[in-house]
Amino acid sequence: MCGRFTITHPNEALAALFDALPGNDLPPVPRYNVCPTTPVAVVTSEGGARRLRAMRWGFIPGWYKTPADGPLIINARSDTVAVKPAFREAVRARRCIVPASGFFEWQTEGKAKLPWYFTRSDGAPLAFAGLWQRWGEIDTVAIVSTDAGPGMAGLHHREAVVLEARDWPLWLGEAGHGAAVLMKPSAEGVLRCHRVDVAVNSNRAEGAQLIAPILA
Repeated sequence: MCGRFTITHPNEALAALFDALPGNDLPPVPRYNVCPTTPVAVVTSEGGARRLRAMRWGFIPGWYKTPADGPLIINARSDTVAVKPAFREAVRARRCIVPASGFFEWQTEGKAKLPWYFTRSDGAPLAFAGLWQRWGEIDTVAIVSTDAGPGMAGLHHREAVVLEARDWPLWLGEAGHGAAVLMKPSAEGVLRCHRVDVAVNSNRAEGAQLIAPILA
């Protein structure tokens, strides 16, 4: 977690929400099946100015000679992020936010993988805690994960760190030190979920029907 998400909110609305200057290269929306290695919109704060920028989802450590030189890194574990060579500098100096409208998680029943779709209960966009890294001329990002909280409903043992609006300045480095306390599960009631069709199991699938609820 997180391995697949959606972004259906307009880029202009996200830029306004995060008080960020939007870039010219943002991926078009809506996107109902955002997969690793594709471009995603990311909020950064540098010199007191926030930007909404495009980055490759898939963190590339500085020592990789090619993007495929090692494992695909889409998540960073909160419990090891401060000591892992790939992340320890980024967690101090290059924290960011990855906006999303929702995300998918899978429940295994026998040989079947049954997808569920998660959103915020209040309908607002999700703000995933992220870390970014420049590799050559490519900006890359990973989403921070932590132990699953009550909102995961027992579907998975990990979940993405979802930041509340009051905590955005601290995570982005605008409000001093102490961001480590934010790497925790979502509180009860923050997330809601419903079953969706197995069509989303294909990373080639796209369209609003992927998030339509079905009977479990």
